[in-house]
Amino acid sequence: MVDFEDMRLFVRAVTDGSLSAAGRELGLSPAAASKRLTRLEQALGVRLMQRSSRRLTLTEEGSIYYERCLAIIADVDDANAAVGLGQLEVRGQLHVSAAVDMGRQYIGPIAADFAAQHPQLKLRLTNSDAILDLFEHGVDVAVRGGNLTDSRLVSRRLARNFRVVCAAPSYLARRGRPASADELPQHDCLMLHRPGHGILPWILQTPEGPRTLRIDASITCDNGDLMRALAVAGHGLAFKSAWDIAADVRAGRLVPLLADVILPEADIYAVYPSRCYLPARIRLFVDHLQHELEQRERDVLDTVRLAMT
Repeated sequence: MVDFEDMRLFVRAVTDGSLSAAGRELGLSPAAASKRLTRLEQALGVRLMQRSSRRLTLTEEGSIYYERCLAIIADVDDANAAVGLGQLEVRGQLHVSAAVDMGRQYIGPIAADFAAQHPQLKLRLTNSDAILDLFEHGVDVAVRGGNLTDSRLVSRRLARNFRVVCAAPSYLARRGRPASADELPQHDCLMLHRPGHGILPWILQTPEGPRTLRIDASITCDNGDLMRALAVAGHGLAFKSAWDIAADVRAGRLVPLLADVILPEADIYAVYPSRCYLPARIRLFVDHLQHELEQRERDVLDTVRLAMT
């Protein structure tokens, strides 16, 4: 007979990419975790994964079993929640990914508050401007701006957002204000470089329609938080999310520009692996995240809109 906790260990090992890490989360030594996984494979009569010192690789049978186990464990967690066991049984590891700027200012603190409310939860935060493969990196929830492109994933809108060209008062005093999108290539521009995608263009919604600007950047970087800091220091224009710059606009460190340009939408979404059943920790975290961002949304967007010149 299959032991349910062995099943939970197997799922955690797959999502963590490490049997020993999964064992630690469940209070097991590496030897005990290995023994229990072997016991599970023996009970099923199949090998679920190939194990080496560096990585775990699912077999075909393991992939099928993993997907079914996700639904089963989610059902059990929800059944426990329905009768009030363990305050909705928010437990295990929650791996949350977000862009560097958004993650540092909002997602990290909100996730930490959520974890503080659920002592059985272990929180893992990844801040990266790269678009991580959720399956490869074992990410439970990613917070992203813009449209969902991976058909394997589902998304839920958390808050409205837009992008805007901005600059520090010191830069504008030195170089002047661009009067239109046509003048942007004449300015020092700070551009985001994404590995595998190169320098990302600025796509502006102008009265004449969408315009893609491929600008000869003065500085490129792969970190949106660093790019914002360079803009604050007066090194050039940046094309940033309203959420990223709201605090700087409020403090007078950045000025949003080009009031006649229609603000390109870049709404904020929670993205997670597509499946019918979500563990309580993911479902409740996304609910919490949406609530917290909605509380901040009006102040953030109005701050940037009203400051545009």
